[in-house]
Amino acid sequence: MATRTTAARRTLTLVQVATALQTLSLFFQATTAGMLLSSSVGEVLHSVGARVMYGATMLYVLAAILAWRPGGGSPRPILYSSGFLVLASAQVILGIAHVPPVHVPLGVLMFALSVLALGQALTTHRAHRTVAGA
Repeated sequence: MATRTTAARRTLTLVQVATALQTLSLFFQATTAGMLLSSSVGEVLHSVGARVMYGATMLYVLAAILAWRPGGGSPRPILYSSGFLVLASAQVILGIAHVPPVHVPLGVLMFALSVLALGQALTTHRAHRTVAGA
């Protein structure tokens, strides 16, 4: 007797998309920070990237709230996303004030934390999908 299998649908949640966008924007910021050292174009790109990164962080907060309340998800991503919003706010202030000794390491920390949050969001969704399908 032949067994019929179907491929599981892969869907991304808004939290995953927001976290990925935030991570990509932080990587873009690191790239344009290096460009700042060699050209004036880097300054414009870094400034635009800062706005995109801040917007992505706000989207992450919104996505976490929407996943928690109506969706019945964990409130933990709200804490993570709110922490990122605080760090992003500090990063913008430090960038405007031209304090690179704190601005640069904070940017590296934010990128590392964002990669960890993205990994957690992806594995948590996969674990829930596996349990639901069992």
